[in-house]
Amino acid sequence: MRVHTTQRARIRRGTVPVNDMDEGGGDEIRDSLSSRGEGALGELAKFLVDNPWTHQALQVAFGARERAQQAGAHAIRNLNLPTGNDVDRLARRLRAVSERLEAVEDTLDQLAQELAALRRERDSSQPGPSTQR
Repeated sequence: MRVHTTQRARIRRGTVPVNDMDEGGGDEIRDSLSSRGEGALGELAKFLVDNPWTHQALQVAFGARERAQQAGAHAIRNLNLPTGNDVDRLARRLRAVSERLEAVEDTLDQLAQELAALRRERDSSQPGPSTQR
């Protein structure tokens, strides 16, 4: 396959149509462009991580976020409304009470079954019809 001068220019610019890349050497070109892009992205990330201005900007942003969350929670408490943490804590307590209540219900069911079995045993051991309760 012969690559024309205009196609070479498009390859260098990264504007090769998908059909041209599928004809033969497209995978190599795609891999080359991909590796160059990954390299450039890695260099940019390293620059941003090493840059003290970026580090300081992130610290300021995170600090502002924390202060905004605290101010919002304070405002909500002043309105006597529950915060998200309050709702989560209440939900956990309700789940715990629900689990305890289920355990009590299970125990009551078991006791009712045992009581019914004792009554059947008592009724079967007594001679004649029983009119007492």
